[in-house]
Amino acid sequence: MKRLGIWIAVIFGVAFLAIMFTSTRGLSAHRVEVCVEYEGRSDCRTASGATKETALNTARVNACAHLSSGMTDSIACQNTPPTKVNWLSGK
Repeated sequence: MKRLGIWIAVIFGVAFLAIMFTSTRGLSAHRVEVCVEYEGRSDCRTASGATKETALNTARVNACAHLSSGMTDSIACQNTPPTKVNWLSGK
């Protein structure tokens, strides 16, 4: 009976890993480096995403997280156009 439980756990683990691998395969289809300047400071961040828009937005949000403090500053920074956008190879 103990071996049956081990086999069930192994099968469940392999199935879980297979599902996770297939569901996250396309998440890094697009990579981008974005530089943002806000209130005299600048920061560049790299991000990836399933779409170009997702990757660009994620990189801009990450850069603004280092440049701003508080919700108002964060929103204002994210509405600032990037100073540099460099598309990198996908995977």
